[in-house]
Amino acid sequence: MKKVSEIFESSSAEETYQFAYQMASKAQPGQVYALIGDLGVGKTVFTKGFARGLGIEEPVSSPTFTILQIYEEGRLPLYHFDVYRIEEPEEMEEVGFDDYVYGDGVCLIEWAGRIEEILPGDTVTVMISKDLEKGTDYRRIAVISEQA
Repeated sequence: MKKVSEIFESSSAEETYQFAYQMASKAQPGQVYALIGDLGVGKTVFTKGFARGLGIEEPVSSPTFTILQIYEEGRLPLYHFDVYRIEEPEEMEEVGFDDYVYGDGVCLIEWAGRIEEILPGDTVTVMISKDLEKGTDYRRIAVISEQA
């Protein structure tokens, strides 16, 4: 059963970046992270911090038009998906989705709700949301995962 395993309240992009950096230090081969949140909420900032936490030095950008960006220079390969433009989950077969998701790297999937039905059961969901009453830079990051 999945439930919220951690909640982090961020008041800046830098804090979001650092939280993701720390998460990456615990990442294991084969883990899949589903990034959920509205446009402009910080999914790419999170990904940049996560990549740096894996030891990836090269610039990280959202692969909106290519669907997949691969970074192999860190302690684990990072497969960064942006599935915003995906109409049907079956389209993911064209990029070899299963090879990456069931591979030896870590997958971060932006807009993962669009392909929810093909995600592995042990996918960790990272839900990022705003609360404008707490300020324009405030983000609530809920980590939802399987509980042992």
